[in-house]
Order: sequence, then C-alpha cells, then structure tokens
Amino acid sequence: MSKDFLPSSFPQLETERLLLREISLQDAEATFAVLSDPSVTQFHYVDIFTSIKEAIALIEHRAKRFEQGDGIRWGIIHKQDNVLIGSCGFQVNPQEHAAEVGYELASTFWRQGIMTEAVDTILQFGFEKMGLRFVVAQVMLENIASKKLLEKLGFHSQGVQKQYAFFKGQYHDLEQFLLKNKKLSE
Repeated sequence: MSKDFLPSSFPQLETERLLLREISLQDAEATFAVLSDPSVTQFHYVDIFTSIKEAIALIEHRAKRFEQGDGIRWGIIHKQDNVLIGSCGFQVNPQEHAAEVGYELASTFWRQGIMTEAVDTILQFGFEKMGLRFVVAQVMLENIASKKLLEKLGFHSQGVQKQYAFFKGQYHDLEQFLLKNKKLSE
C-alpha cells in the first residue's frame, strides 16, 4: 500500500454540527459506549463490546492503519456537547484509487441527518483531496437504514454478493453499493 495516498497528517474536517477528527485514547470510553450498544453493532463486523480494552484495541488498530496508509477513520464529535458519538472513514486501495466506506453512530443520534452530514463530508474529502475514483460500501441485507443513507448520498446498488464476508461466526450476504467521482466520470 502506498502511504502517499493518504494525507501525511490526520486531517480535521468540520460541518455545521460536527467536528470530524482523529480518535485518540481519550475517546476510549465514548467509543466503548457506542460499540457496547447491541443496536449499533447489529449490522457491524465487530461484536458487542464488553470491555474498555476492546475500545482501546480498536482505536490503536485504526491509528496503525492510518500510519501504514491502509485507511483513515474520523471520530464524529457532536459540537453541541463535544462528545464522540461515532466514526466514519475509508479503507483504501491506492492501486485502484478507490476506497470502502464504513461508519457507525450512537443510536441516540439516529435519524437526525448526522451520518449523512458526516459521510458526505468525508466523501468530498476523498474525491477532492485524495483523488478517489470511486467508493464502495458493503451492507448487510437487513440494514435498511444504511442502504437508505447510501442511496441518499448517490450510491447505486451493484447487487448482492452471496456469502461474501465472515464475521460474528458466520458468512453473510452483502449488498455492494458504488459511488463514482463525478468529476472523473464527466
């Protein structure tokens, strides 16, 4: 993987309601709070967190992925109360100038347009600053809210991939969504 594909220092992004910044170990309790909620992890590749150690390990893993040039994951900070309420980011494929997007949000903030605001912001960053050609998303078939989010952001379904991913002790069918960089496809 090419470390040059990602910015050399972690970029901070801002929207009207949100601050998107690097997640640090000081965010371990908030990360644990989000990922210990079974409604948040229901369609996520991670199991329900039962220990703060799991949050620390995830934060360290994501930081290492950024250092190695494999991915970037922003913490979503709600400006109103300065609390981490989720995360979003990319696993990158520099050879293809592409990325896979992923995200999660504390359930108390669902249906408020927060994830639309956050993901739209990182997509703009990915297309304009990283030069991504396209972004994909893999969604469990039952995750209707995520499918609606992706469609709202302009993603198009590419179909279902049978038994595509193994997590939580079983294989899952995933629907793949794709968003192309409009500036490159004109």
